[in-house]
Amino acid sequence: MSNQVGDKPEDQQANGASEDEEVIFPEDEAMEDVGEDPPLEAEPEPTDLEKARAERDRMREQLLRIAADFDNFRKRSRKEIEEVRRRTVEDTLREVLPIVDNLERAAGAMTDATEVSAVTEGVHMVLRGFEDIANRLGLKRVPTVGNLFDPACHDAMQQEETHEHAPGTIVAEVVPGYYLGERLLRPAMVVVARPPSGTGDQADSSTDGDGPNE
Repeated sequence: MSNQVGDKPEDQQANGASEDEEVIFPEDEAMEDVGEDPPLEAEPEPTDLEKARAERDRMREQLLRIAADFDNFRKRSRKEIEEVRRRTVEDTLREVLPIVDNLERAAGAMTDATEVSAVTEGVHMVLRGFEDIANRLGLKRVPTVGNLFDPACHDAMQQEETHEHAPGTIVAEVVPGYYLGERLLRPAMVVVARPPSGTGDQADSSTDGDGPNE
């Protein structure tokens, strides 16, 4: 049997919809029934007091953290300084101990020595050993005799009247001074030259005498 004009196809008749009609799915109908979600209520903005309290708490926590970090740093630094100091003392004593050993040997040899020259040579050997160690440690002796007095590195123990040296010249060394690198470890104790007393008076009297005869 042929289809007549105007008759709907069987599948369209079964669905009850034509080609021009919009097909509505059940999900779409459910969405239309539900509608749009209601707008969310906005949270109230914090007051200035609440903001200040929050900032206070944040700053307090930050300060406590900084204080704890600084305390830990201070403790670590103290331990490191003590360790460095201990190692420095150990290294220095390790360098000095051979000198003490040589002095003990020299003291023991003095009891059996028959010549003073042998003892003198032993003492000089100990001093040369000390000079070698001092050079390795950066220890330098402060120049004294023949140099002008410098209060930055010299300590005047006394003055000596003399014509042989200019005033202010160091004529003797009582205790040597030392530099450790560029730093003064100990000033040198010295004797400083000064003009003999009365020299200035004699010079004045010679000029105040009678002039040429007229």
